Amino acid sequence: MIELVERPIDEAAVLRHVSSPAAGAVVLFLGTTREFTAGRQTASLDYECYPEMARSKLRQLEEEARSRWSLVECAIVHRLGHVPLGEASVAVAVSSPHRQAAFEAGKWLIDTLKEVVPIWKKENWADGTSEWVHPGIPAAKEHTAHD
Repeated sequence: MIELVERPIDEAAVLRHVSSPAAGAVVLFLGTTREFTAGRQTASLDYECYPEMARSKLRQLEEEARSRWSLVECAIVHRLGHVPLGEASVAVAVSSPHRQAAFEAGKWLIDTLKEVVPIWKKENWADGTSEWVHPGIPAAKEHTAHD
């Protein structure tokens, strides 16, 4: 399941997609809009992409994850447009017979997605300013030990 959506992500549908009697582990990661980044208050985020390019890259990531780990199912959903505080902008879910593969694949997918998928993020700050963040190149203020 690879989706780009312009509405809130349906986390339950993502989990349903990866659930299976063959899976002993299901891992779901949700990337949400946090209120503070390096002490600066966020008002919201906006995401844009060229859909065909983004979907193609997401499919490549899914294929690579399936070749590296024993996965039952995989789902990657990224939200486009305006994302308010607390709402999810990305969901990555994987299922596997065993938890280690599910955790490793899920972590690799979100980390790699943030580096290579051409989806652009605009940080809208509470002071009324905004800043585009290039994929794979975190803004200096975002680069912390917690990311």
